[in-house]
Amino acid sequence: MQNSILIVDDERGIRDTLRGVLEDEGFVVETAISGEDCLDKVKKEVFACILLDIWLGDGIDGLDTLKRLKEERVDAAVVMISGHGNIETAVRSTKLGAFDFIEKPLSIERTVVTVKNAIRQRQLEMANAQLQSELAEQYQMVGDSIVMRALRKQISIVAPTDGRVLISGESGTGKELVARAIHSQSKRSGASFVEINSAAIPEELVESELFGHTKGAFSGAAKAKKGKFEIADGGTLFLDEIGDMSPIVQAKMLRVLEEQRFDPVGSNSPITVDVRVISATNKPIDQLIESGEFRADLFYRLNVIPFQVPPLRERVEDIPVLAHHFNRRYSADYGKHQKEFADDAIEKLQAYSWPGNVRELRNTIERTVIMSSKEVIDADELPQFDVTASAPAISFRFPSFKDATDAYQREFIQHKLAEFDGNVSKAAEDMGVDRSHLYRRMRNLGIK
Repeated sequence: MQNSILIVDDERGIRDTLRGVLEDEGFVVETAISGEDCLDKVKKEVFACILLDIWLGDGIDGLDTLKRLKEERVDAAVVMISGHGNIETAVRSTKLGAFDFIEKPLSIERTVVTVKNAIRQRQLEMANAQLQSELAEQYQMVGDSIVMRALRKQISIVAPTDGRVLISGESGTGKELVARAIHSQSKRSGASFVEINSAAIPEELVESELFGHTKGAFSGAAKAKKGKFEIADGGTLFLDEIGDMSPIVQAKMLRVLEEQRFDPVGSNSPITVDVRVISATNKPIDQLIESGEFRADLFYRLNVIPFQVPPLRERVEDIPVLAHHFNRRYSADYGKHQKEFADDAIEKLQAYSWPGNVRELRNTIERTVIMSSKEVIDADELPQFDVTASAPAISFRFPSFKDATDAYQREFIQHKLAEFDGNVSKAAEDMGVDRSHLYRRMRNLGIK
C-alpha cells in the first residue's frame, strides 16, 4: 500500500507513540519488535516506508536488518532511528540504502516530514522504473535473424568502450534503436541519452542547439540556453542524419571531438564536457566527401567504429516476429484485443520489399490494429502492397555493377544461411557450390 508504514523498535512506548502520530496523519501502521519480526512481516505485506531502530536488543540489529531488506529487494523506503547516533553510523546506513537517519529523542514533526518525503521519493523511483521499463519496450531491438544476432554481438563488444560509433543504414531501419542499445549497455547508461536530428533543425539554429547560446547572442535569444553537448555531459549524444550538417557546424564539431570543449554562441568562455558521440546517417558519406559537402577529417573522427543496420528486406525472417511485437504493443496502447495473423497475411508481409523498412511495417501494423475489427487478420485485411513495383528498387541504389552484384549475393547467401540455421555445409549443398568457395565468398562479403 502507498500509505502503509512498518515501525520496528524494541521499545513499546516508542512504537505506540509513533503509531498514534502517524495514524493521525492518515497512514496505515504496523509494528514489529525485532529485526526477525520485521523480515517476517515484509514477506506477508507490502510497506511504503519502514522506520527501523538500529539497536534492537537480542537478535539481529537494525543495520543487519537493513542489509537483509536490500538483499531481498524489499521495495520500501527505510528510515533509520537511533538513540546513539553518530556520523559513522549515519554514513553506513546511507551506503546500505537507507533514505534518511534520525536520532532519538524523536522530533515528531521531523519524523512525519521524513516519512512523507521517503514515501514521495519511493513513488518517484517506482514511476521512473515504470517509465524505464516502457522505454525499454518501446526501443527494443526485435528479431533473431543471422544479421540481427551479429548486430547484437557487435553492440555487446562496442558498448562498454567509449569509442565513437557511426551507424549507417536506410531510413526506418532502426539506427536510433542501435544507438540506444549501445548507450544502455555502456558505463554511461545511468547518465543522459540526448539526441539531435541535424535534418530537422534550421541550419541557422543547429549551432545553438548543439553548443547553446548566451542571452542576446542573436535576435530572439531572450535568455541563455544550454546546448545538447552540455546537457549530455557524462552521457551519450546521438547525432542523427549527420549528412545534413552544415560546413560551419562541421568545423566546430571537429574541435569539440578533438578537445571535448566548445564556446556557446555569443560566449568566449569555453565549456569542457565528457560526452560519447554516436552518429547516424542514411546518406553515402563517401560521396558527400567527394562532392565537398562533408569534411573527411570529421568523418574519420566519427567513424571510429562503423555499424551497418540491414534493411528489412535482408531479414525477412524477422517480419513475423516484428509484426507480432507491434501487434501486441499497439493492441495494448489502444485498448484492443490482440489480433492474430493468418499464414497468408504473414506471407504477404514477407513478400513485400518494405522500402520504408521497419518504420513502414510498424505503421502498417498500427493502422491494421486500429482499423480492422477482425480478431484474425488475413491477407485481405492488410493494405494492398505494390510488390512488383517495389521489389526491383534494390538494384538502383548502387554506384557500380560490382556493388549491386555484391549486395544481391550477400542477401542471397544470408537467406540461405537462415534457411539452414547457419549451417554452411547444407547451405552450400543447396546452392550447388563448394563449401570452401562459399566460405571465401562470405569472408569477402563481410558475412560472419
